[in-house]
Parts: sequence; C-alpha cells; structure tokens
Amino acid sequence: MAHIVLDKASIALAIYNSRGRALKSEILRRTVGGGLHDDRDRSIQVVEALTEVSFEARDGDRIGLIGGNGAGKTTLLRVLSRVYPPTSGHAEITGRISSLIDLSMGMDGDATGYENIEMRGIMLGLDRKRAQALVPDIEEFSELGEFLSLPIRTYSSGMMLRLAFAVSTAVHPDILILDEIIGVGDAAFAGKAEKRLYSLIEKASIVFLASHDNNIIRRFCTRTLWLKGGRLMMDGSPDEVLAAYEADAQ
Repeated sequence: MAHIVLDKASIALAIYNSRGRALKSEILRRTVGGGLHDDRDRSIQVVEALTEVSFEARDGDRIGLIGGNGAGKTTLLRVLSRVYPPTSGHAEITGRISSLIDLSMGMDGDATGYENIEMRGIMLGLDRKRAQALVPDIEEFSELGEFLSLPIRTYSSGMMLRLAFAVSTAVHPDILILDEIIGVGDAAFAGKAEKRLYSLIEKASIVFLASHDNNIIRRFCTRTLWLKGGRLMMDGSPDEVLAAYEADAQ
C-alpha cells in the first residue's frame, strides 16, 4: 500500500567556492526555490530550498502542487522521487515510484535503444528479466523500429523523447510524480501518449502533479499544496487553495 509522510522535511544545499557568487545565487534562486543564506564561512552559501514541509499522502490522493517559479515545487518532487534526502526532518515513502520529472535520466547516449530500455527498467526497480520483458510493449508504443538497435546518440530529439516516454510509462507505479502534463511528439503520437499517461494517473495509488495551469489542477487533483519560498503555505481542496493563491498574487 502506497503511503507518504513528510515531517518537517527541509532541504539545505551548501554551495562552495565564492567565485561567481552573484550568478550562482541568481541561478539557484530561480531553480530550486527558497532563500539564500550565508554560512559562517563566507565562502559557503546555503540554499534553503525547502523549510519544514509536513504532510501525509494515502491511497487515492491526487495532489496538485502550485506556487510561483522558485517556490520549491521541483525540489519537493525530487524529495518524493527519493532523489533528494531531507537534510533535516523526515521523509517516509512506501511504494514503487515512477517520476516523470526527467524522462531521460539514466539513459546512455552510446548504448542502443534496447540497452537503454533494460538500464532504465532496472533504475525503475525491476530486475533484469522483468526489465527485458518491457521490450515488446516499448517497441510497439515508441514506433522506433530498427532504430532501437542503434546508439541513442544518433536519435533526433523527437525520437529520444518517444523512447524515454515509452520506457518511463511502461511500468505501472504506486506513486506517480509529474512536473506538468507532458506533450510528446507529433499530433498522432501525442494523442497516444496522452491516453497512456491518463491511464497511469488513473491506476496509480498516489499522484503528485506540479503545474502552473490551474485548470489542470482542478481537473486531475483532489487536493492541493501551495508552496512559497520553500514553505508549505496551505493544504486543502483545489478550489480553496487556488482561491487563496490567486488572492495572494494580486
């Protein structure tokens, strides 16, 4: 059974080397959210990306994440994906996770499409035999044919996205993590990809969806978390939280 508990989970990232501090500070502020603070050592800068975020998610939850750029949404998704362990506080995550934040994560440009299917499947928690069993489905869905025998560095960006999406959605997770609804490829393939993605959303026990589109939050989510400056401002129904968020933006 899928279950998530965050108890005062915080992410603090120490940045060493003061050279180029102004540029690094601006990039990090825009990328991970939160605030920047100087450590006692003036050559170290600390990014407070998340600060004491607490909530619980259970089977059936469809949770939207909202907030402006740099609010901490992507950082929180990475905590939920087990990419970032909290630097303080606690995160207890039970269930198989499929994260669609970075579709090409773990893929090797010098390996063939077939080899990348196996490697990505293992990264998703499968053993080698079960990863290899994904091949027929991915062959059919990706429509890449003989290109699957070639190194993926020879692929166009569209072909790479097809393969990455097909592999990332081949395993039905307990916990599905999305950063915006993904559009993939030309119109015909995009329609097929959308149908596959919506099936994953329907079958997953818990879904987290970060989006700047309030209509998407209302359509897919039963609950919404509002982040601002790395802090959890509100947790409630989509209509309630979106109303408060929109009022705060005025």
